[in-house]
Amino acid sequence: MKISIIAAIGKNNELGFANSLLWHLSDDLKTFKKITMGHCIIMGRKTFESIGKALKGRINIVVTTKNLDISDINTAIDLNYAIELARSAKETEVFIIGGGQIYNYAIDIADKLYLTFVDAEFANADTFFPNINFEEWTLISKEIYGKNENNEFDFDFRIYERKFKI
Repeated sequence: MKISIIAAIGKNNELGFANSLLWHLSDDLKTFKKITMGHCIIMGRKTFESIGKALKGRINIVVTTKNLDISDINTAIDLNYAIELARSAKETEVFIIGGGQIYNYAIDIADKLYLTFVDAEFANADTFFPNINFEEWTLISKEIYGKNENNEFDFDFRIYERKFKI
């Protein structure tokens, strides 16, 4: 099973502030939905709370130590157990969708990165994506999007595959 990370980050690896995204990029949200649809998605509790509901058409796994009795989600005590839940669902690719702590745990075990690079800086950010050693990754594709009525900022969407597993 392939372990993939999908995230949108600012110029300084910013992810969010006060459990919310720092931007609105409609085209990026459509890409996120298209890529993750039909797959398992793994997220931390705070990310789940910021979304506010299970994402339809996907198996939602929330990493938490709290007892969440919510329909349409599975819970896991840690990332390893969440990955095992995805594996037991016969998943071919599982997506780690946030937040900052979960990305930190997952970056060393990820096989693939789906990253949106937002062309802006956010001084108020309080959550960050881990630093990436791009020498360990091969760029597979890149799509450039301009600021428009649907996208608050310019951004590009890149897919990377790990050259070798640590």
